[in-house]
Amino acid sequence: MPLLRVEGLRKNFPLPTGRLLAVDGVDLELERGETLAIVGESGCGKSTLGRLVLRLQEPDAGRISLDDTDIGPLKGSALRTLRRRMQIIFQDPFSSLDPRQRVGDVLTRPMRLHGLTDRAGAAAAAAVLIERVGLSAAQLALLPHGFSGGQRQRIAIARALCVQPDLIVCDEPVSALDVSVQAQIINLLADLQRDSGVALLFISHDLAVVRQLAHRVAVMYAGRIVETGATEAVFRAPAHPYTRALLAAVPQIGSRIGDEPAAGEPPDMTRPPPGCRFASRCPEAKPACTAGAAPALHPLSPSHASACLFAADLPPFAAPSDAALPDPVRTRIAAYRSARDRQEARA
Repeated sequence: MPLLRVEGLRKNFPLPTGRLLAVDGVDLELERGETLAIVGESGCGKSTLGRLVLRLQEPDAGRISLDDTDIGPLKGSALRTLRRRMQIIFQDPFSSLDPRQRVGDVLTRPMRLHGLTDRAGAAAAAAVLIERVGLSAAQLALLPHGFSGGQRQRIAIARALCVQPDLIVCDEPVSALDVSVQAQIINLLADLQRDSGVALLFISHDLAVVRQLAHRVAVMYAGRIVETGATEAVFRAPAHPYTRALLAAVPQIGSRIGDEPAAGEPPDMTRPPPGCRFASRCPEAKPACTAGAAPALHPLSPSHASACLFAADLPPFAAPSDAALPDPVRTRIAAYRSARDRQEARA
């Protein structure tokens, strides 16, 4: 039984000109100790999906289950218990921390609110946790303005972990950080997941980061999941034209300025078009792609599914070699891991 199951999730937002369909019929599952990445261009609905999973926003339709329990009807104390089990790391480390709360209070108040320990126990747990994310217990007395962006994001990670959650939604947690700090945060998340078994729903548009961290990937376009599968399967043999366009858009040595793998714009989601929503931008589109309902995911293998009607007929995809990719994130991750391993060996 998966830790998290989402079925038929749908969300509209009212606008003066109509209703914007942000999430449309999303299904997904997440196991304990697993990282599922939600990727797609800005505006595809991935952050809204993360907030719906946490019930920070209420869906218009669909079911969200945690350990096979429907969390939609939960209220009061039952909802508070749910909040402890599901946490979030926000994108901006500068606005996600209260500037008037000392770091010690940021970490100890949630523990006491959920009745996990008393004041002394919370203080001791906060000291251990802050060192676990690479800071020192002496820094618990400081206010957020005394930290860099990377250090603030470490505090945000510690805040998410302090109530011992089963699931953390990571909403673009490294996009606001410089590349060298990104590598440290990615490795920190991987290490904490290995030690605690927490599941991560990792929302990102950075494919290099996703490839390093995620076990599985779900590609989102115009409110729908269009491809999902094991990370390496999706990266090496993408089975939807939109996924191929995302991968082709990664800069490569020798690529020409101005090349556009997916020309055009996403559809107007106040008036969703019939059929496949990527059809107007798709180089492989056929008449059947623009008729009827939006295509559903269909399995290509036990660990890979695509919503393309003609996935089996797509031409071979030339996956870029690692050597062709100027990937500073991957280089820094490797260097960071090497330094960490040397430090652990000395210890």
